[in-house]
Amino acid sequence: MDPTPTPSPYFGPPPFKFTPTGGSISGPAFSVTFKILATLIVAGLAAAFVQAWLAGRASGTSAAGGWFIAGLLLVGCTWWYILRSVTRLDEQGLHQSWVWDKHMELRELAYGKLIRVRGLEWLIAPRLYVRTLMGKFAVFYAASPEMVAEFERLVSELKTFRSQR
Repeated sequence: MDPTPTPSPYFGPPPFKFTPTGGSISGPAFSVTFKILATLIVAGLAAAFVQAWLAGRASGTSAAGGWFIAGLLLVGCTWWYILRSVTRLDEQGLHQSWVWDKHMELRELAYGKLIRVRGLEWLIAPRLYVRTLMGKFAVFYAASPEMVAEFERLVSELKTFRSQR
């Protein structure tokens, strides 16, 4: 028998492993109420611009009209991503579609915290703040109760795993 220890393929702490219930779960990042509120805000801004344009106070060529259109485009782009954003949790990592899709591998996680405003979860989506062993961090939103429950379980298991090491 060879007394030489087998080298570990990993340097530093061991990788974190987590399996979501069912292997994978996905759901909307933002609540329906929040999406409706965002839609009303964008529609209100668009209506305000149209009203100002019809009254002759704003046009696409004036400085005020150009800035308003630019702002409306930025708000409209954000609104579009709010409507379409989906969060997914699987055995490999956390994923959220957004302007630039977010991804965080579970094996690299060092810390996690679920941030929520109890009683207002119908409006303000709970979010999972995660940080890797290298200090990279990201925030993932979840509107579905199933996803929030998985986030809670992930945070609990991660805390237990890292405190044992």
